[in-house]
Amino acid sequence: MQYFMFERLNDILPRVTKPARYTGGEYNAVVKDHATVAVKFALAFPDTYEIGMSNLGVRILYHTLNCRPDTAAERVFAPWTDMEDQMRRNDIPLFTLETRTPLREFDIIGFSLGYELAYTAMLNMLDLAGLPVRASERGDDAPLVIAGGCCTVNPEPIAEFIDAFVVGEGEDIVHEIVDLVKAHKSEGKSELLKRLALLHGVYVPSLYEVSYNDDGTVREVVPKDDSVPKVVTRRIVWDLENAPFPERPVIPFIETVHDRIALEIMRGCSRGCRFCQAGTVYRPVRERSREKLMETAKTQVESTGYDEIALTSLSATDYREIRDLVSEIIETYGPEKIGVSLPSIRVDAPCVELAHEIQKVRKSGLTLAPEAGTQRMRDVINKNVTEEDLFSAVEEAFKCGWQTIKLYFMIGLPTETDEDVRGISKLAMKVAQIGRRVMGRKPTVNVSISNFVPKPHTPFQWSAQDTIEELERKATLARYAITDRAVKLSWHEARTSVLEGVLARGDRRVGEAVYLAWKKGCRFDAWHEHFNFDAWLAAFEESGVDPAFYAHRARSIDEVLPWDHIDCGVTKRFLMAENERAQRGEVTQDCRLDRCSGCGLTRLMPRGEDIDVPCPAGAAS
Repeated sequence: MQYFMFERLNDILPRVTKPARYTGGEYNAVVKDHATVAVKFALAFPDTYEIGMSNLGVRILYHTLNCRPDTAAERVFAPWTDMEDQMRRNDIPLFTLETRTPLREFDIIGFSLGYELAYTAMLNMLDLAGLPVRASERGDDAPLVIAGGCCTVNPEPIAEFIDAFVVGEGEDIVHEIVDLVKAHKSEGKSELLKRLALLHGVYVPSLYEVSYNDDGTVREVVPKDDSVPKVVTRRIVWDLENAPFPERPVIPFIETVHDRIALEIMRGCSRGCRFCQAGTVYRPVRERSREKLMETAKTQVESTGYDEIALTSLSATDYREIRDLVSEIIETYGPEKIGVSLPSIRVDAPCVELAHEIQKVRKSGLTLAPEAGTQRMRDVINKNVTEEDLFSAVEEAFKCGWQTIKLYFMIGLPTETDEDVRGISKLAMKVAQIGRRVMGRKPTVNVSISNFVPKPHTPFQWSAQDTIEELERKATLARYAITDRAVKLSWHEARTSVLEGVLARGDRRVGEAVYLAWKKGCRFDAWHEHFNFDAWLAAFEESGVDPAFYAHRARSIDEVLPWDHIDCGVTKRFLMAENERAQRGEVTQDCRLDRCSGCGLTRLMPRGEDIDVPCPAGAAS
């Protein structure tokens, strides 16, 4: 089989764009003899090679699993449409990059799901592998199909396609899953799933039953067996300092989204923006020591040859030793022309000054995210940023030599008025005025507007999402309120945002629409050139799913939500309180700077262990 795979691949690769997406053989790739391992694990990313190779979670799991002598972890990505066509024409099943082994020959296929619009690509990958897409149709000889990532905090829309979900962080639990599969894979799929369901952080949807009320809302999600936990609690890696991290990341042959060293300096965020799901599901804040980070940076510089070190986290400038860390990296690697970058910075002048220090090695753009155009709206979403903060930051930026500044905003937020939307344009024009005053010439202010999508496990999970028409009206309102040619505005496609809203808050019934959309040709829904909204509308109609029921309907506080059986650590009671504070326009202070906000994470904290969790919400307080 392998010989014919090589022969057929050699024939078709010259006919597709970017054949290096499918060849493997990259520097630092780990290739093991399958005859010497007990478990074969395919790490599947349902998007293109360029995006998947930039995903830090995939890198971490690849390193973690391949450190085990009994396990071979290999990568597989969604083939682009031209490659898919060639594979189907030539009867080539989806294969991994390391050994070109067909996916169906692996023991475990693990999908990384960070974005709801990747669901159809996931189904397509299973089909290309020659596997039934529905879990109930895959027999004992099929691989165990699991999924992790942000989307698993509401696994219900794709519950019928996945054998087991990993809820939370994977560095520890992936070992428990491999050990369990290694010991019990000969017992049959049903017995294996029962054992998996007993692992902390694993949700096996086939072992739970969903019932509905007459009005279409969820009545309850309950286990079919008393041995299965009623609530699945998110897995948290409490000891980030000693958690595994890639030392020799794979170096792609082609340009990827992020061609650089990604150094995860901290995990979690305590700022409490009420629209932000990541800020909830990655709590508590945990930091790596500066010594550990410099050690990892040295290893990666030596093993990759990259000339940029990105300090990654949800809010990089909240790292306690950020200035000392940046200074040490510049001092150590600046003479070698290796730069450092901060993908996210706070909206204040000191952080801009820090970004300016970084510019001395390598020039980069500057992006600030006020999120909303008025102070009232920023208080509603708990974005603790004032106009004074923004204006001092951009003034410092223009003084430091930046001529272009990018501003991120969001429309469609709960309680938003037209005045709040026009406030985006007014704020951007004030930034342009500051640029003219400081530089003596016209700056460029690029404004990017995204659409609010209410997400599970956030204070806004009960809120209605604006309709497509309303989001487009607001974007047009912001556009025509701009009278300064220095300001350039772009906005996100409203239709994809509404689809994301349906999938984010869907229940199990939405899965049929996902299936039908895939059957109608939907693949790369996050790609503008391949997004087919008409196909999705047809899938909704054919499946009997009303998208407005999921996207545009406000939930009552006492409604059972499709994800209530998933415990992310932050309690529903806390989210309700934050929702009420949002309606009143009250802010909640960062718990690292103020008192514990009582989000509920203290009940999950390991007891009697010497683990540094600096966020008060993650430690006994």
